[in-house]
Amino acid sequence: MKILFDQGTPAPLRQFLREHAVETAAEKSWSELDNGDLISNAELEGYDVLVTTDQKLRYQQNFAGRRLAVVVLMSTAWPYVRLRTEAIRAVIHRIRPGEVEEVPVN
Repeated sequence: MKILFDQGTPAPLRQFLREHAVETAAEKSWSELDNGDLISNAELEGYDVLVTTDQKLRYQQNFAGRRLAVVVLMSTAWPYVRLRTEAIRAVIHRIRPGEVEEVPVN
């Protein structure tokens, strides 16, 4: 599965998703893109899942019919995210295109 980490997603989470191809928006030089362009670019490049900490994203974008699924982490703090890696992995494995799912972190 191809996964894109948005700005704010703790990069160390990548080590818990080794069976997937994970890249960051920064690595793609997409840090300055607005959410709509980021999502469109991610879909064009074949990403399956966007992992973000942007809790407003689901209300700003329409994901119906999208090929991309979105996992929203409810914190950017790695010490808290680290404790929820198994829950995050489970969501990534079950989420389907067009779905948005929040993962409580704290």
